[in-house]
Amino acid sequence: MSIETDAADTPGGLALPAGNLRGPLAFAIGCFLIWGLAYGLLDVLNKHFQETLSISQADSSWLQIAYFGAYLLLSLPAGMLLNARGYKFGIVSGLCVTAIGALLFIPAANAGAFLPFVGSMFVLAAGLCVLETAADTYVNVLGDPAKASQRLNLAQSFNALGVFIGPMIGGAVFFSPTTTEALGGATRSIQIVYGLIAVAVLLFAAVVWRARLPETGLADHGESVAGDTPAKPHAPKGLSQQPHFIAGVVTQALYIGAQVGIGAYFINLVTHNWQDLTSQQGAYMLSLAAIGYLVGRFAATGLLLKVKPRALLTTYGVINVILTLIVSAGIDKVSPIALIAVFFFMSTMFATIFALGTTGLGASTKKASSLMVMAIGGGVLLPWPMGKLADLYGANIAFLLPAACFAVVAWYGWKGAGLGLKAEAS
Repeated sequence: MSIETDAADTPGGLALPAGNLRGPLAFAIGCFLIWGLAYGLLDVLNKHFQETLSISQADSSWLQIAYFGAYLLLSLPAGMLLNARGYKFGIVSGLCVTAIGALLFIPAANAGAFLPFVGSMFVLAAGLCVLETAADTYVNVLGDPAKASQRLNLAQSFNALGVFIGPMIGGAVFFSPTTTEALGGATRSIQIVYGLIAVAVLLFAAVVWRARLPETGLADHGESVAGDTPAKPHAPKGLSQQPHFIAGVVTQALYIGAQVGIGAYFINLVTHNWQDLTSQQGAYMLSLAAIGYLVGRFAATGLLLKVKPRALLTTYGVINVILTLIVSAGIDKVSPIALIAVFFFMSTMFATIFALGTTGLGASTKKASSLMVMAIGGGVLLPWPMGKLADLYGANIAFLLPAACFAVVAWYGWKGAGLGLKAEAS
């Protein structure tokens, strides 16, 4: 996809040609791959620790709570850092903290207890929170604001690639007795995987630090909407008076809660509803679902050239309500296949909600973006109650909660994203 814009403002006031935006966009997209990999491994670790540390499904959800709790607590400070120091500093500092969190898995594995892993995951996610606040916002403003939804969907496609790679690595290493033994045991395998991740992230941070990443001006950004109705330029209203933004943050939180809960208990669900399926095979099925997520991202990037974002979001939301209800029915083999299909239709939701919710906000875009990233903290909402329902009634019943969240997503595309905008435009 090409980046089309007349110019972007650099700190020195120089016009930035459109062609010069492709390099910075490529670096920002690289960040999406990194946190996709980290998230893909997270869902595999959930099941891995259930088996190796003998913890319940509800207790294993503390990994997800630590991961997304970091987003909940640190997104606003990350936005303040972004405002004070700019995109480049935000990206590099996020990468460095992520590497520190990965390195902490080495002593955590030596401890042989669950709590140190939870702490390490929180530090790693703190870095990813800073990284995502910077990179999401950077991609959103790096070009024509009318095409922000397309750019975010393209960038999130590489996030989906990381989500695909993560379970493949986890399945091959953590659920393979032969590989685990060759690496020196379960403890050593975790140390090697996260040690290599730390090295790779630090190398990427060094490259980004030496790269030229222009700070685009935001005063005029966000006037075109990635949805259906443009807002008035330079709207004087504060964020608390932007109902489409407030509804977007709430919807984003619920969507992320659904996504996280689905990923956390994916392996439990498919092994429960597919006779003789092993945890390793379940991890590979999670990678298959991630392929659907990846294909869905690229498909959405193309569809958004012809279909309005709100219409696409509404349609995908309704389809996922139906699919998750089929999952909750517990039909042998059918429910796992339906769950895999859910990933395809989840693919465009985060980026589209993000773009619709932050549209028309002008100079408030950075603050709004940090709050929208903070909504990723909604990942703490569903894992524990889903785990408790799964422990008490079976994994299938737990998927009624994501179904309710997808219903809210469908409503946001249908009505929520237009709240206040049509009245202001008229």
